[in-house]
Amino acid sequence: MFTGIVQGIAQVQHIHDRAGLRSFVLALPAGFDEGLAIGASVAVDGVCLTVTSRPAPGQASFDVMQQSLALTTLGGLASGSAINVERAAKDGAEIGGHPLSGHIDFQATVAEVRRPENNQVLRIAVPAPWMRYVFAKGYIAVNGASLTVAEARREADGSGWFEVWLIPETLRMTTFGAKPEGALLNIEIERSTQVFVDTVRAAIDERLGPLLPALEALLRQQGQTVDDMARPVALPRR
Repeated sequence: MFTGIVQGIAQVQHIHDRAGLRSFVLALPAGFDEGLAIGASVAVDGVCLTVTSRPAPGQASFDVMQQSLALTTLGGLASGSAINVERAAKDGAEIGGHPLSGHIDFQATVAEVRRPENNQVLRIAVPAPWMRYVFAKGYIAVNGASLTVAEARREADGSGWFEVWLIPETLRMTTFGAKPEGALLNIEIERSTQVFVDTVRAAIDERLGPLLPALEALLRQQGQTVDDMARPVALPRR
Protein backbone atom coordinates (compact mmCIF):
# COMPACT_ATOMS: atom_id res chain seq x y z
CA MET A 1 0.00 0.00 0.00
CA PHE A 2 1.04 3.59 -0.62
CA THR A 3 -0.08 6.86 0.96
CA GLY A 4 -0.18 9.06 -2.15
CA ILE A 5 2.46 11.41 -0.69
CA VAL A 6 5.21 11.53 -3.32
CA GLN A 7 8.64 11.36 -1.67
CA GLY A 8 10.69 12.77 -4.52
CA ILE A 9 11.60 12.72 -8.19
CA ALA A 10 13.66 9.94 -9.75
CA GLN A 11 15.26 9.87 -13.19
CA VAL A 12 15.49 7.07 -15.73
CA GLN A 13 19.17 6.15 -16.19
CA HIS A 14 18.98 3.09 -18.43
CA ILE A 15 16.32 1.05 -20.26
CA HIS A 16 16.85 -2.53 -21.35
CA ASP A 17 14.31 -4.56 -23.35
CA ARG A 18 14.03 -8.33 -23.09
CA ALA A 19 11.40 -10.80 -24.26
CA GLY A 20 8.16 -9.73 -22.59
CA LEU A 21 9.89 -7.31 -20.21
CA ARG A 22 11.43 -3.87 -20.07
CA SER A 23 13.92 -3.10 -17.30
CA PHE A 24 14.39 0.41 -15.93
CA VAL A 25 17.33 1.59 -13.85
CA LEU A 26 16.34 4.67 -11.87
CA ALA A 27 18.52 7.24 -10.14
CA LEU A 28 16.68 7.82 -6.86
CA PRO A 29 16.30 10.99 -4.78
CA ALA A 30 18.85 11.53 -2.02
CA GLY A 31 18.20 9.25 0.93
CA PHE A 32 15.33 7.43 -0.80
CA ASP A 33 17.24 4.14 -1.03
CA GLU A 34 18.18 3.87 2.63
CA GLY A 35 17.27 0.30 3.61
CA LEU A 36 15.69 -0.32 0.20
CA ALA A 37 15.98 -4.07 -0.39
CA ILE A 38 15.50 -6.26 -3.43
CA GLY A 39 11.83 -7.27 -3.47
CA ALA A 40 10.62 -3.98 -1.98
CA SER A 41 7.69 -2.16 -3.59
CA VAL A 42 8.03 1.34 -5.01
CA ALA A 43 5.33 3.42 -6.70
CA VAL A 44 6.80 4.81 -9.93
CA ASP A 45 4.44 7.49 -11.30
CA GLY A 46 1.77 5.62 -9.36
CA VAL A 47 2.59 2.14 -10.69
CA CYS A 48 3.55 -0.42 -8.06
CA LEU A 49 6.88 -1.96 -9.10
CA THR A 50 9.26 -4.39 -7.41
CA VAL A 51 12.96 -3.70 -6.91
CA THR A 52 14.83 -6.40 -8.84
CA SER A 53 18.41 -5.24 -8.27
CA ARG A 54 20.54 -2.43 -6.82
CA PRO A 55 23.13 -1.66 -9.55
CA ALA A 56 24.80 1.07 -7.47
CA PRO A 57 24.17 3.25 -4.42
CA GLY A 58 21.27 5.59 -5.15
CA GLN A 59 19.98 3.36 -7.95
CA ALA A 60 17.38 0.62 -8.30
CA SER A 61 16.25 -1.56 -11.18
CA PHE A 62 12.66 -2.57 -11.95
CA ASP A 63 11.16 -5.03 -14.47
CA VAL A 64 7.87 -4.05 -16.16
CA MET A 65 5.63 -6.42 -18.14
CA GLN A 66 4.38 -5.49 -21.60
CA GLN A 67 0.81 -5.22 -20.35
CA SER A 68 1.81 -2.64 -17.76
CA LEU A 69 3.79 -0.73 -20.40
CA ALA A 70 0.69 -0.61 -22.62
CA LEU A 71 -1.75 0.42 -19.87
CA THR A 72 0.39 3.10 -18.20
CA THR A 73 2.70 5.95 -19.09
CA LEU A 74 5.74 3.79 -18.29
CA GLY A 75 5.74 2.65 -21.92
CA GLY A 76 6.60 6.18 -23.00
CA LEU A 77 9.55 6.72 -20.65
CA ALA A 78 13.00 7.34 -22.10
CA SER A 79 16.47 7.84 -20.70
CA GLY A 80 16.39 11.07 -18.69
CA SER A 81 12.64 10.98 -17.99
CA ALA A 82 11.63 12.24 -14.55
CA ILE A 83 9.08 10.33 -12.47
CA ASN A 84 7.39 10.55 -9.08
CA VAL A 85 8.41 7.89 -6.56
CA GLU A 86 7.11 6.71 -3.20
CA ARG A 87 8.16 3.74 -1.10
CA ALA A 88 5.54 1.35 0.25
CA ALA A 89 3.99 2.47 3.52
CA LYS A 90 5.13 0.77 6.71
CA ASP A 91 2.70 -0.48 9.35
CA GLY A 92 1.41 2.44 11.37
CA ALA A 93 2.50 5.04 8.83
CA GLU A 94 0.53 8.27 8.73
CA ILE A 95 -1.76 8.37 5.70
CA GLY A 96 -1.26 11.96 4.64
CA GLY A 97 -3.10 11.42 1.35
CA HIS A 98 -5.36 8.38 0.88
CA PRO A 99 -4.58 4.66 0.55
CA LEU A 100 -3.36 3.66 -2.91
CA SER A 101 -2.81 0.19 -4.36
CA GLY A 102 -0.46 1.20 -7.16
CA HIS A 103 -2.79 -0.38 -9.73
CA ILE A 104 -3.54 2.13 -12.49
CA ASP A 105 -7.09 2.27 -13.85
CA PHE A 106 -6.58 4.39 -16.96
CA GLN A 107 -4.52 7.12 -18.61
CA ALA A 108 -5.80 10.69 -18.80
CA THR A 109 -4.56 13.76 -20.65
CA VAL A 110 -3.58 17.24 -19.48
CA ALA A 111 -6.16 19.37 -21.26
CA GLU A 112 -5.19 22.77 -19.85
CA VAL A 113 -2.55 24.30 -17.59
CA ARG A 114 -3.21 27.54 -15.70
CA ARG A 115 -0.80 29.33 -13.40
CA PRO A 116 -2.52 31.73 -11.00
CA GLU A 117 -0.26 33.35 -8.43
CA ASN A 118 1.45 30.74 -6.18
CA ASN A 119 -0.54 27.89 -7.69
CA GLN A 120 -0.81 25.71 -10.76
CA VAL A 121 -4.08 24.27 -12.02
CA LEU A 122 -4.29 21.18 -14.20
CA ARG A 123 -7.47 20.39 -16.08
CA ILE A 124 -7.36 16.69 -16.87
CA ALA A 125 -9.46 15.07 -19.60
CA VAL A 126 -10.90 11.66 -18.67
CA PRO A 127 -12.08 9.02 -21.17
CA ALA A 128 -15.42 7.22 -20.84
CA PRO A 129 -16.66 5.65 -18.65
CA TRP A 130 -14.30 6.66 -15.85
CA MET A 131 -15.83 10.04 -14.91
CA ARG A 132 -18.55 8.18 -13.02
CA TYR A 133 -15.97 7.76 -10.24
CA VAL A 134 -14.69 11.36 -10.14
CA PHE A 135 -16.43 13.92 -7.93
CA ALA A 136 -15.61 17.43 -6.78
CA LYS A 137 -14.01 17.40 -3.31
CA GLY A 138 -13.26 13.69 -3.69
CA TYR A 139 -9.85 12.01 -3.80
CA ILE A 140 -7.96 10.83 -6.86
CA ALA A 141 -4.41 9.64 -7.49
CA VAL A 142 -2.53 11.26 -10.39
CA ASN A 143 0.92 9.81 -11.16
CA GLY A 144 0.98 8.44 -7.64
CA ALA A 145 0.06 11.70 -5.89
CA SER A 146 -3.06 11.85 -3.75
CA LEU A 147 -4.95 14.96 -4.84
CA THR A 148 -8.33 16.54 -4.11
CA VAL A 149 -10.62 17.19 -7.06
CA ALA A 150 -11.47 20.90 -7.16
CA GLU A 151 -13.96 20.87 -10.03
CA ALA A 152 -15.40 18.13 -12.22
CA ARG A 153 -17.66 17.90 -15.25
CA ARG A 154 -19.19 14.70 -16.60
CA GLU A 155 -20.50 14.31 -20.14
CA ALA A 156 -23.41 12.07 -21.13
CA ASP A 157 -21.07 9.51 -22.72
CA GLY A 158 -19.17 8.99 -19.47
CA SER A 159 -16.15 11.11 -20.38
CA GLY A 160 -15.38 14.51 -18.88
CA TRP A 161 -12.72 16.45 -17.01
CA PHE A 162 -11.60 17.39 -13.54
CA GLU A 163 -9.26 20.02 -12.13
CA VAL A 164 -6.65 19.87 -9.40
CA TRP A 165 -4.87 22.81 -7.78
CA LEU A 166 -1.22 22.33 -6.93
CA ILE A 167 0.58 24.32 -4.25
CA PRO A 168 4.30 25.18 -4.51
CA GLU A 169 5.35 22.31 -2.21
CA THR A 170 3.54 19.78 -4.40
CA LEU A 171 5.20 21.23 -7.48
CA ARG A 172 8.61 21.05 -5.77
CA MET A 173 8.26 17.39 -4.81
CA THR A 174 6.66 16.10 -8.03
CA THR A 175 6.97 16.32 -11.80
CA PHE A 176 3.68 18.17 -12.29
CA GLY A 177 5.32 21.55 -12.84
CA ALA A 178 6.86 20.26 -16.08
CA LYS A 179 3.72 18.64 -17.50
CA PRO A 180 2.58 20.40 -20.70
CA GLU A 181 -0.84 20.27 -22.30
CA GLY A 182 -1.26 16.90 -24.00
CA ALA A 183 0.88 15.00 -21.48
CA LEU A 184 -0.42 11.60 -20.41
CA LEU A 185 -1.02 10.82 -16.73
CA ASN A 186 -1.63 7.65 -14.73
CA ILE A 187 -4.91 7.69 -12.81
CA GLU A 188 -5.96 5.46 -9.92
CA ILE A 189 -9.48 6.12 -8.71
CA GLU A 190 -10.31 6.06 -5.01
CA ARG A 191 -11.47 2.50 -4.24
CA SER A 192 -14.25 3.23 -1.75
CA THR A 193 -15.77 5.63 -4.28
CA GLN A 194 -15.64 2.94 -6.95
CA VAL A 195 -17.30 0.38 -4.66
CA PHE A 196 -20.03 2.85 -3.68
CA VAL A 197 -20.81 3.88 -7.26
CA ASP A 198 -20.77 0.34 -8.63
CA THR A 199 -22.99 -0.92 -5.79
CA VAL A 200 -25.58 1.80 -6.32
CA ARG A 201 -25.56 1.29 -10.10
CA ALA A 202 -26.02 -2.47 -9.67
CA ALA A 203 -28.91 -1.91 -7.23
CA ILE A 204 -30.61 0.52 -9.62
CA ASP A 205 -30.20 -1.89 -12.52
CA GLU A 206 -31.49 -4.85 -10.49
CA ARG A 207 -34.54 -3.06 -9.13
CA LEU A 208 -35.58 -1.16 -12.23
CA GLY A 209 -34.73 -3.74 -14.88
CA PRO A 210 -36.77 -2.92 -18.01
CA LEU A 211 -37.62 0.54 -16.63
CA LEU A 212 -33.98 1.62 -16.58
CA PRO A 213 -33.93 2.95 -20.20
CA ALA A 214 -36.97 5.11 -19.41
CA LEU A 215 -35.27 6.50 -16.30
CA GLU A 216 -32.10 7.23 -18.29
CA ALA A 217 -34.13 9.09 -20.93
CA LEU A 218 -35.89 11.14 -18.24
CA LEU A 219 -32.61 12.02 -16.58
CA ARG A 220 -31.08 13.08 -19.92
CA GLN A 221 -33.92 15.57 -20.37
CA GLN A 222 -32.85 17.11 -17.06
CA GLY A 223 -29.17 17.09 -17.96
CA GLN A 224 -28.35 14.23 -15.57
CA THR A 225 -27.33 10.58 -15.75
CA VAL A 226 -27.74 7.47 -13.61
CA ASP A 227 -24.22 8.11 -12.38
CA ASP A 228 -25.45 11.32 -10.74
CA MET A 229 -27.80 9.21 -8.61
CA ALA A 230 -24.79 7.26 -7.37
CA ARG A 231 -22.89 10.39 -6.34
CA PRO A 232 -21.37 9.86 -2.89
CA VAL A 233 -21.51 12.60 -0.31
CA ALA A 234 -18.12 14.35 -0.11
CA LEU A 235 -16.74 14.25 3.42
CA PRO A 236 -14.30 16.85 4.74
CA ARG A 237 -10.66 15.85 4.28
CA ARG A 238 -8.85 15.26 7.56
